Amino acid sequence: MKIIVIGFFLSVMASVSHSAELLQIPANPDKGFNYPYLIKLPEVVSNQDKIFLIVETNNTGKVSDDYDVHLEAAKNAIVGNAVGPWLSKKLSYPILMPVFPRPESAWQVYTHALDRDSMLVKSVPFERLDLQLKAMIENAYDILRERSLKLQDGVILAGFSASGTFANRFSLLHPEIIEIVVAGGLNGTLMLPTASLESHSLKYPLGINDFNQIAGRNFNLDEWLTIKQFLFMGENDTNDAVAYDDAYSEEERLVIYKTTGKSIHPERWSNSQEAYKKYGANVTFRTFKGVGHGTNGTVHSEFLAFVQGNI
Repeated sequence: MKIIVIGFFLSVMASVSHSAELLQIPANPDKGFNYPYLIKLPEVVSNQDKIFLIVETNNTGKVSDDYDVHLEAAKNAIVGNAVGPWLSKKLSYPILMPVFPRPESAWQVYTHALDRDSMLVKSVPFERLDLQLKAMIENAYDILRERSLKLQDGVILAGFSASGTFANRFSLLHPEIIEIVVAGGLNGTLMLPTASLESHSLKYPLGINDFNQIAGRNFNLDEWLTIKQFLFMGENDTNDAVAYDDAYSEEERLVIYKTTGKSIHPERWSNSQEAYKKYGANVTFRTFKGVGHGTNGTVHSEFLAFVQGNI
């Protein structure tokens, strides 16, 4: 796998062959993104009429003020077997992965999960990572279409653990650019398409009570309902980000416990599912027996079949 660092001169990029390429696109603040992103091109481009761009955000798994730590982790992840990269290999679709930081000096800002702190920061390079990712996607479409890839307009958004939580939240923020969501390892907790539950206000990222303040526009329920979603957990998954201060504030934690529940299984995960069903979400929920905070062949085969059946 060769890594090619490219700028924004499309005539140069168009001369590079398709085989086994990992492209590193530099940061371009003028185009709306302050960090580089990666594109992995499939070794064999799909001959299907419909080709989708897969997107999975990076998840280093730890904080660090050394940006190279996040860059190297993303490079390893995009060629690995996480949800998005694995789908990319099986479907012969290109995949995009941003290289967002997760700074130790601002440890409470859980950028890789798109938490409330990360959506509220101002005048820093990692302000509004959701908009930066949207700009990266738009830029990637220009690059890939210059290479004669006939991409569909909606992306396949994938993720697991923190990147799964990012995918879930991003799907409510920007449903208009998403065709399918595949996300797992979600702590039994989803962002809900409602402003309140059990008389408790649900502010971002628990719900949409202050959505306009956070996103700068109203929540588009109709658009969100068109997204085809596959959301999953392992029945033995005890990885609970809700209990940690970098992922949730004490106020958010108490609201979660009072509304959807304190235990991941079955309480919180079941109540989250019921809330999605109540509002008519186009979602398939799966709880995989014998699986913890991870995936296996059965999990992969099911979400692959789901994607194939919805494109």
